Amino acid sequence: MTAAARLQEVWRRPRWAGAPRKLVLLLAALTVGRLLAAAFIPYTEDEAYYRLWAERLQLGYYDHPPMAAWWIRIGQLIAGDNPLGARLLAVLASAVVSLLLYDLARKLGLGERTAVRAAVWYNAVLLVGFGSFMIIPDAPSCLFWTATLWSLVKTKDGEAWWLAAGATAGLALLSKYSALFLGPGVLIWLAATPNGRQRLTTPWPWLSALVAGSIFALNVGWNAAHDWVSFKKQFGRAAPHSLTLQNLVNLIFVQALVFNPLLTPFAVMGTGRIGKAWRKTGDHPLALILATTAPFAFYLLVHSFHAGVQAHWPAPLYPGLALIAAWAAEELEQKPIWRTLAQWAAPFGIIATAITLLHLAIPASDFAPKQDLTTSLRGWPQFGREVEALRAHTGAGWIGTLSYGQAAMLDATQEVHAPVLQVTERSRYAFADQPPAAAMTRPGLLVDL
Repeated sequence: MTAAARLQEVWRRPRWAGAPRKLVLLLAALTVGRLLAAAFIPYTEDEAYYRLWAERLQLGYYDHPPMAAWWIRIGQLIAGDNPLGARLLAVLASAVVSLLLYDLARKLGLGERTAVRAAVWYNAVLLVGFGSFMIIPDAPSCLFWTATLWSLVKTKDGEAWWLAAGATAGLALLSKYSALFLGPGVLIWLAATPNGRQRLTTPWPWLSALVAGSIFALNVGWNAAHDWVSFKKQFGRAAPHSLTLQNLVNLIFVQALVFNPLLTPFAVMGTGRIGKAWRKTGDHPLALILATTAPFAFYLLVHSFHAGVQAHWPAPLYPGLALIAAWAAEELEQKPIWRTLAQWAAPFGIIATAITLLHLAIPASDFAPKQDLTTSLRGWPQFGREVEALRAHTGAGWIGTLSYGQAAMLDATQEVHAPVLQVTERSRYAFADQPPAAAMTRPGLLVDL
């Protein structure tokens, strides 16, 4: 065989990650687009706040575990202290999740067409498209949650994969506390079948839990040393205050929208069919996905009876739901209406998110400032220069704000040459150094939007 023929053979049968060439090319194109979005779209307030965390790396913070801060620091070391640097690992993580999802489907015994569709449909989820360029705790949470499911399926190849599953679950816990629901889900998956119950009599699942707990203990220890501040903030939300159905309706409507209204019917139908088949036969190829989705989904439903559920909270469930939707499509698309939905789901999701990202990146596309929420990202460098000029003119030694977002955004402009402090919620900043005493003995300039 000639060298040219060998190259053609390699191209026809790509060896990277076992994924088909077209899928890899699509993911590469999406990743390039998201890297451009990450570079040109200004920080959101939360991202600017997490950037402050990365300046003082710790094992926990007021709002969340530390993984987002660690990712920001690594990205900054590679690409600099700018939006692209902060977001770099989050963008790459979305591509890794897609490949893991493809391989997970194949390892569960699903066909290549379904596996490819699951990976593509994950990227067609609207909230994934809108948020995959941002560095927020959901980015590492989705990666490590999916990696845990992948490792659990790999345990059929060797019991040592239980330790890998424990490690990725522990890293998920260091990303976001919602990963605590992985444990009950895995227990349901094992306890529901004779083979699973047999595996519970071996030390491997328990060693996996020990590994996860040992990694999570880093954040537990930090909380113990800081008056359990992030536990109080996050777990305090679970306490019921009043009962209402409005938030439940909002949860269902918003999730049906942000998941992708063309994909949601497949996920709903697939969940029902998997549950029915599981009850009937005692097992199902996607039982692991359903079992690890159920506890967190149930909690969110219960939570909605007394408080609102933010749109991005279910994000770790989206890879599994995309896989369920892709499996359901194989069952349903014999009918014309389902076939049409399946054909348009990915183009709709990817095109809609591409238009949104272009709008976020191009200020000239803004419309009706009072209605266009993206305008809240604009103009911060100029605003920072104006604040700095006013501070210098008045002789103020520091800048004060009334929200963490304003303080973080002013700091991120790097235009203000004095300490920027949120004068409320000072407990958020236990990680930060105290401002210079000389600056704090002078008057401050309070800025409010």
